[in-house]
Amino acid sequence: MIRRREFITLLGGAAAAWPLAARAQQPAMPVIGFLSAQSPDVTGHRLRAFRRGLQEVGFAEGENVAIEYRWAETQMDRLPALAADLVRRRVAVISTTGNAPALAAKAATTTIPIVFAVSEDPVRLGLVASLARPTGNLTGVNFLSAEVATKRLELLRQLVPAAANIAVLINPAAPVTETTLREVRAAASVIGLRIRILNAHTSGDIHAAFATFQGERPDALFVSGGFLFSSRRVQLVHLATRYAVPATYADREYAEIGGLMSYGDDPAETLRQNGNYTGRILKGMRPTELPVVQSSKFELVINNETARILGLTVPPMVLAAADEVIE
Repeated sequence: MIRRREFITLLGGAAAAWPLAARAQQPAMPVIGFLSAQSPDVTGHRLRAFRRGLQEVGFAEGENVAIEYRWAETQMDRLPALAADLVRRRVAVISTTGNAPALAAKAATTTIPIVFAVSEDPVRLGLVASLARPTGNLTGVNFLSAEVATKRLELLRQLVPAAANIAVLINPAAPVTETTLREVRAAASVIGLRIRILNAHTSGDIHAAFATFQGERPDALFVSGGFLFSSRRVQLVHLATRYAVPATYADREYAEIGGLMSYGDDPAETLRQNGNYTGRILKGMRPTELPVVQSSKFELVINNETARILGLTVPPMVLAAADEVIE
């Protein structure tokens, strides 16, 4: 017969072991791999929207999910190695922003689910076979930045009615460039605008492009989308102001720091949806069960202070159409 004191000792030892056993049985916290071609200072603040999307389906970073971040710092050749690193890490799902990161992730794994946010048609990019019924291990959001180029050019003409010669600044290496040029050329032909293409691969190229305005100043400037220009947005807005050239940009962050006008998708909404899909996959859904989402929300932002500096009066029709007017 076990004596009372021995029984209490045994009972106490078992009780102490219970928490350890319970912890051992708890599933490990799932890990998301987040892959971006940009740097944290460019995309980092948008991560609030990504986390909000995760929270919509019950996930909070640091509480019941971890996130491994990989930043290429605009060095595209680093993306394959960064994607491979996330695969070796055996993350539960990979979330990507931008065309190049999505392609790098796709090349790195056929088994880990991937949720992308891309500006090109993902079918044309070869990421999915169908928007409505994705196959394989990928799905995500298509934010259509290139396809809104026509609307951006039309709005620029409304804002600067006398404009006839438009400079178009592009990065030939950016995946979005081909589609953007096709849209801009077609729209310029219809509107009756003459366009001049300026190429820029680096910050120095951007300065050189603006320096050409001393000899042949355009009536307005159309800045293409892409990581290079987004990461150099302060430089671009400064030079447009210095040369007194009305300019249109791809997203609101330009207008917020003094750019004349932006029109494009809502980056926060795109990342929120990306986070939502990522969370759903963590819940057990497969990419094939989640149709590719196409952006339906676009925003026009006008910086009225910059317009006044440039001697422009924003037409009432454009002001009425604006989602935000910065005074």
